[in-house]
Amino acid sequence: MTSPAAPLLLTVAIPTYNRADFLRQTLAGIALQVFPAGEFEVLVIDNNSTDHTRAVVAEFAAAHPAPRLVLETKQGLDHARNRAIVEARGEILVFADDDILLRPDWLTQLAAPLLADGARGIGAVGGEVIPVFPDGLPAWVAEWHAPLAFRPDAGPLEPRHSPMGANLAFPKWVFEELGPFHTALDRAAGNYFSGGDSEMIRRVRAAGLAVWFAPAAAVQHQMPASRTTFRYASRHAFDSARSRVIDRAGQPGAAGYFLGRFLANLLKALGFALLALLGLVTFRPGAAKQALVRSWRSCGYLFQIPRSLAGKI
Repeated sequence: MTSPAAPLLLTVAIPTYNRADFLRQTLAGIALQVFPAGEFEVLVIDNNSTDHTRAVVAEFAAAHPAPRLVLETKQGLDHARNRAIVEARGEILVFADDDILLRPDWLTQLAAPLLADGARGIGAVGGEVIPVFPDGLPAWVAEWHAPLAFRPDAGPLEPRHSPMGANLAFPKWVFEELGPFHTALDRAAGNYFSGGDSEMIRRVRAAGLAVWFAPAAAVQHQMPASRTTFRYASRHAFDSARSRVIDRAGQPGAAGYFLGRFLANLLKALGFALLALLGLVTFRPGAAKQALVRSWRSCGYLFQIPRSLAGKI
């Protein structure tokens, strides 16, 4: 039997915040993994949940391995990820969202490239993420939700492609060499910021390491009705644009880039607003919503660029 202090091959880390019922389904999928039970651990990083998250984790006390609950009081996804890095005993860290559905070979497929990488040439491996809609998918948001489909077989990704944080693995030595996740790009209660995973991927590539895609390590990412509303789509678009600006602010040539993006998005915001108006007067509410979301994304750039140039977040 593996000693509690002994290193393991893998750590599966699941940051979570007030999604206990989705988490139950994810933990059930992990309990059915064919990966040897004595060679991985499961960490649930509770980021100040006020629902029945603790009770759901307790339901899996008899699983092998049983999930270990860790409370992270600093609010934000990347704070939770960084706590997982500190707590992990695995040589490989697998980060999974708390609302994914898994096949029994998911962990085996995702870890395979890193386990075979004796030369330390791979810095990250992402699996396929397939959105599913238990409550249905409105036609006007359908074009924004599709599988990644970067390549049909396991292998390195082109620089223009980045895997998603919902299904992403790193060797632990990457964090020892490159540092933890960037918390200024954090998604927390009250915002839909993103970018901590893509910023880490950029650091991995800058260090000369390959980023791989493992399509057989596919997960289904559940998108409930609350994520297909106009309110969610517009806020997500606005905050995603802001997080891209915050991320870009730390890179060379940011000022020139921001000037170009500001002017371009000023025109886009006005243009898409006019398209939204046209959709409304021609009785095409779906087209109007699409255009308004795109306009609001441009407004996110217009809001954040001056703040970042002034040294604010």
